[in-house]
Amino acid sequence: MLLASLSLLRQPLSFVATRWQTLIRVAANPYRPELHYMRGPGPAWRAKYQASRLDRMR
Repeated sequence: MLLASLSLLRQPLSFVATRWQTLIRVAANPYRPELHYMRGPGPAWRAKYQASRLDRMR
């Protein structure tokens, strides 16, 4: 009887353990793509192209 109840618990516990391991692996991953996401032209691009844009507007 004890073995039967343990075998019934094995599948849910295995599922929880697998999900927990996945969560730990994702949380420990140092790569964060949002930190490397470029949101648009930076100050160097603006400094280079701002003068030519202003000349065309005149």
